[in-house]
Amino acid sequence: MELVGQLSPKLKSLRLSGILETLDVRNKQALEEKCSYVEFLQKLLEDEVERRGQKQLVQRMRRSQLDPGKTLETFNFAFNPSINRRQVYDLATCAFVEKAEAIFLLGPAGVGKTHLAQALGHEAVRRGYDVLCIRASQMLQQLHAGRADGSYERRLAALRSVDVLILDDFGLKPMRPPAPEDLYEVIDGRYGKRPIILTSNRAFDEWPELFDNQVLASAAIDRLAHGATQFIIKGDSFRAKGMNKTSSEAKD
Repeated sequence: MELVGQLSPKLKSLRLSGILETLDVRNKQALEEKCSYVEFLQKLLEDEVERRGQKQLVQRMRRSQLDPGKTLETFNFAFNPSINRRQVYDLATCAFVEKAEAIFLLGPAGVGKTHLAQALGHEAVRRGYDVLCIRASQMLQQLHAGRADGSYERRLAALRSVDVLILDDFGLKPMRPPAPEDLYEVIDGRYGKRPIILTSNRAFDEWPELFDNQVLASAAIDRLAHGATQFIIKGDSFRAKGMNKTSSEAKD
């Protein structure tokens, strides 16, 4: 204990105080197994690397704004057999991040678009990427607010630089100026560098009408769609089926 007390301030000054959590256990293990000094040090450092990795994972999850429950493990593929499970798991390798390729998840409300988008976000977080999941309308509102309080450039830079940007419910609300311009700035800043995962209940050919400027629409959509993977999900709503089931059980 005296030795631990002497080590504590030194480890704290080196920002290695986490080693104290397993120091006693590793010391006993080293004595029992007659480990060399190098083996003992290796185990302590492996513990520290694991601790820091877990801490960073928690921090990335918090920043991502992802729903902890919307993962691939919790997605019900059996509900909608039309979804290509193999393709989803191929995307879950996160090769699309390095290739900076967009992913579109299109279809009516309730078919699992948001869940799948967030599930891919979880996979990216687990692999060490920074992710931000946000409603498209909320992102545009925040950029608009940034024009008023002087934080526009900082907000825009953050949206352009995050490794994976998930825009949920694109096209749910009409875009009014300067929203189309702001959206273009985000898309253009990420083009060829970092991917966007986008969910929408609007068909792809309806997207141009969301912009008030057709030239701007063409430029934005061309950049966004270049090399993109498109999922068109059809079928019943998860939520509607759940409500109908509840209603039937109540009648029973």
